[in-house]
Amino acid sequence: MRIKLQQLKHFVMVVEEGGFRAASHRANRSQAALSTSIKELEKVLGQPLFESGNKSTLTPFGEICLPKIRKFLNAYSALDNDLRATAAGQQGRVRIASVPSVAAKLIPSVLGAFCEQYPHVEVSLIDDNSTGVEARLLSGEVDLALGNASTLEQESIDFTPLISDQIGVVCLKENPLAANPEGIEWQTLQEQPFIRNGTCTLLDATPARVLSEQALYSVENITSLFSVLELGIGVTTLPKLAFPTNETRLIWIPLIDPPLKRQIGIFRLVDRTISPQAQAFYDLCVHYLNYGFVANNLS
Repeated sequence: MRIKLQQLKHFVMVVEEGGFRAASHRANRSQAALSTSIKELEKVLGQPLFESGNKSTLTPFGEICLPKIRKFLNAYSALDNDLRATAAGQQGRVRIASVPSVAAKLIPSVLGAFCEQYPHVEVSLIDDNSTGVEARLLSGEVDLALGNASTLEQESIDFTPLISDQIGVVCLKENPLAANPEGIEWQTLQEQPFIRNGTCTLLDATPARVLSEQALYSVENITSLFSVLELGIGVTTLPKLAFPTNETRLIWIPLIDPPLKRQIGIFRLVDRTISPQAQAFYDLCVHYLNYGFVANNLS
């Protein structure tokens, strides 16, 4: 025979209520049923827990058992609460990889809403380029990833589109190109030294790919890219999300020929069940980024 959890709870109830009658009301059981539960526990333990002449008085063995049983029941209750909270997404950890522009402009607001709803969940955010984001997801290093749909090459990855991000030209405000804020055709850029960056792969399927192929400079790091652009030695193309809203020396102008957009979305592995915490973040991304925030921040 094994000790049953309910027997331990009944034992503590009898002690706390001062007798079997009051404990039976609290347990919503008959007094006979409660007495049988305690007798079965005593039989398993091989020692009486209550004095035979006074059913509310503990035996020396019962005195030894009481703090141990209470400690166990408290630990069980804490475990039960923790597991339920984790299952509800209220505790645990979620790991996210994102391309820098999304990590900087979109995730903070989503993360703010997530932390408000799930204050005890640990969040780990890693920014990387599109290839790195996909690799981290495939390796299991992260639960979710946010990036460009154009990088998606794996059948094992599920992609949920969230927003479209227009591609534009970035140059100094003093550059003659800045006189065309409505938009620029790619042929116009051939008159300027071109600086290739990681997002220029978006040009590959268009005639504008020659800009990237003939680029004089190549800069992958986004911070370094802006420093080079501020020198005035060339121009580049970037998605609007990648352009800082507080930039004072540079300007972003839509590329109208060809009109290009990158599809930003959230990735998850097809054959892996994500944690409740990750599912909560996933759902919040889908809801939050599709209900007005992006329009307000990309305008």
